Amino acid sequence: MPLVRIDLPAGRPAEYHAAVGDVIYTAMLETINVPKNDRFQIITEHAVGDLVIDPTYLDIQRSKDAIIIQVTLNEGRTLEMKKAFYKAVADGLHQRIGLRREDVFIGLVEVKKENWSFGNGEAQYA
Repeated sequence: MPLVRIDLPAGRPAEYHAAVGDVIYTAMLETINVPKNDRFQIITEHAVGDLVIDPTYLDIQRSKDAIIIQVTLNEGRTLEMKKAFYKAVADGLHQRIGLRREDVFIGLVEVKKENWSFGNGEAQYA
């Protein structure tokens, strides 16, 4: 916990993938109390037309470089923690790889602790 899915446009080098993953992991450690070494990320590239992100929803001007980050995590974080996480990710990606803050879409999916199995067919958090 958490499980992070990162969807981005095709053609990015491995270093770009690593940097995005590192920024998100660091932000989780610093803002939403994720335990150290709790890093589970799936990074997927999508061809043009396979990653549909509205370019103007809520009057935010997104470019063709926009990415989607979905984090499934245990419920219970405060609104302030979530806002700090969103900001840390957007700022970190802007600083590290030059991604515009407008191009960072983040969705959190909160679940109960018993909804995880980290192996061995067991519910470690239940």
